Amino acid sequence: MARKKKTGLGQQLERFSRVATEATGTSTAFLLAAAVIIVWLLTGPLFHFSDTWQLVINTGTTIVTFLMVFLIQRSQNKDALAIHLKLNEIVAALDGASNRLIDVEDLTEAEIKTLHAYYRQLVVMSKKDLALTASHSIEEAATRHAIKHKRHRHPPQV
Repeated sequence: MARKKKTGLGQQLERFSRVATEATGTSTAFLLAAAVIIVWLLTGPLFHFSDTWQLVINTGTTIVTFLMVFLIQRSQNKDALAIHLKLNEIVAALDGASNRLIDVEDLTEAEIKTLHAYYRQLVVMSKKDLALTASHSIEEAATRHAIKHKRHRHPPQV
């Protein structure tokens, strides 16, 4: 599937959103924000702790918070969609997995509760197993890997 090239404002906003959320999630960004607060506090006596002095920090933090909510939400939406697509691919590829779970996020709340009850019952039944090794073992992992390896053509290793 060929990727559709984004152009214009949408592409610029996506790039800015990615860069901004990555940058603001760093220790440097936290230290910078803390430094701004410290400078603001230290200037309190200079401005006699006036209403204007308080308004500066309140307005600044409100504006930054308002804008960051939208940037973070945009980034979260994209990440969530990517995770859903990866999970959908896994469900579609696994033998025995129900394709009805593809796009499960689009089901109604009542339908999701029904599925949750189904899986909760599976948990109850699996807890009756004596040990985790009854359902997961090194041997099982090796067998699954061998089956997958046989399905795919691999170039001979040199």
